[in-house]
Amino acid sequence: MKVNGIHHVSALTADAQKNLDFYRNILGLKLVKKSVNQDEPTMYHLFYGDETANPGSELTFFEIPRIAPFHAGTNSISSIGLRVPDAQALQYWKKRFEEHQVAHGGIMTIAGRETLAFWDHEGQRLVLTADEKGKDIGEAVKQSGIPEEYSFRGLGPVELTVPYAEPTLRVLTDVLGFTEIGKETHEDRGTVT
Repeated sequence: MKVNGIHHVSALTADAQKNLDFYRNILGLKLVKKSVNQDEPTMYHLFYGDETANPGSELTFFEIPRIAPFHAGTNSISSIGLRVPDAQALQYWKKRFEEHQVAHGGIMTIAGRETLAFWDHEGQRLVLTADEKGKDIGEAVKQSGIPEEYSFRGLGPVELTVPYAEPTLRVLTDVLGFTEIGKETHEDRGTVT
């Protein structure tokens, strides 16, 4: 089987309204659908994406009131990547995060790409990734308040934290058809596409 990429990533939130305020109003993602969890109809399911909800652009959240803030650990998604058009966009976002008091790191290079890590209001780690090669992928969200040249274009790299990398790497490469493109010595980080 060959998987062409990540269709969407789902996470949890304790407060759908605060989640909407952050992801739509600060990040400029489009709320493309508000639904409910099919297994638990009292639970909201929010879908964000690019202007036309292209596959590979959707980030979704299930609302579970009173759930604890994100805590880093193993066997979890430790960061969710969001693509922006280029490295210049990262400068815009760094300034925007400072203006909106969003916790963030510095711009740094990871796996050959410029990135900017930040945390949402519940402690979920996200990473903006400059996507110089994919400028034509994903549609800028219109009327988001974010200039089109800096706007979100889709999901980027998703980082998993697991206690033993090899079994997960085998699933990603042997079952899903991703290709390992390198390893970094920092925290034994591997990269697959």
